Amino acid sequence: MKRRDMLKLAAVTAALLTTTALLTSGNAYAQDKKWKIGFSQVTTIEPWRAQFNKDILAEAAKHPEVELIVTDGEDKTEKQVADVENLIRQEVDALLVSPKESAGLTGVVQQAVDAKIPVFVLDRNVETQDYTQFVGGDNKLIGRAAGEYAVELLGGKGKASGNVVEIWGGMGTQPAHDRHDGFHEFTDKEPGIKYLLDQQSGDWKQDQAYNIMATALRNNEKIDLVYGHNDPMAYGAYLAAKDVGREKDIKFIGIDGLPNEGVTLVNNGELTATFTYVTPGAEGLRQAIKFLNGEKVEKTITLPTEKITKENAAQILKDNGL
Repeated sequence: MKRRDMLKLAAVTAALLTTTALLTSGNAYAQDKKWKIGFSQVTTIEPWRAQFNKDILAEAAKHPEVELIVTDGEDKTEKQVADVENLIRQEVDALLVSPKESAGLTGVVQQAVDAKIPVFVLDRNVETQDYTQFVGGDNKLIGRAAGEYAVELLGGKGKASGNVVEIWGGMGTQPAHDRHDGFHEFTDKEPGIKYLLDQQSGDWKQDQAYNIMATALRNNEKIDLVYGHNDPMAYGAYLAAKDVGREKDIKFIGIDGLPNEGVTLVNNGELTATFTYVTPGAEGLRQAIKFLNGEKVEKTITLPTEKITKENAAQILKDNGL
């Protein structure tokens, strides 16, 4: 299956999964449920988000006492805010939300808190500490791991040199800033490393990263490494380089590490490395159920990460039946 077809399939699958969840909430079966839990997803288009939804729905299937209502923000802050407001009106017992923008969702999250609804923030944080729990990866830690590996690829500590293109995720999201800051904790110590772009945002999307990289390639004869804040953007940069015959001269680093996406790209030699960013769907739902059952939950749960290179990609694919 071609890569672009894989992305389309992921989007269709996510849409179907979301539709299924929404339909389930309206039938007689839902009347026998003990807990009504709402989940506001920012989008179902990106492959990582598709996996996110798949994970949370799989976990919900293990809990017959739970009615899970899933909404799709369609990658628009205003739509996601309206979705959360609707879940509040439905008087859900708990709210899970993965924001498009930290600031943009803060107000409506506070509305849910004020309505005495326990809120579990997943993946991207909001600008309040009044929520019940945050579940997600440590983006700064992942950024540091990527930065440390970039220094290694460019010659090692104290000797690293080269031209680096960094393609940001959404500028209004904390994960993008954390992935940037963590990366630069290592690369900024190397005077031989030069950055070719100034905060160019691909908004987490492959096509936008392709355009950013195409421009960078036209304006720079030498590019040594690309750091994409997620795998689709790193792959978009790879495709742009491949289209002009320069992909073999450049190292490409991404983040997400989905088996059927980033790990496959690493195994194929299209990305040099990726770092796993585990989706928080299953754990977030488990924590919400735990809380609703009267158990204490921690304020923050940090999910682990792993560096994936050619050395371990094949085994990971095998372990996942791919």
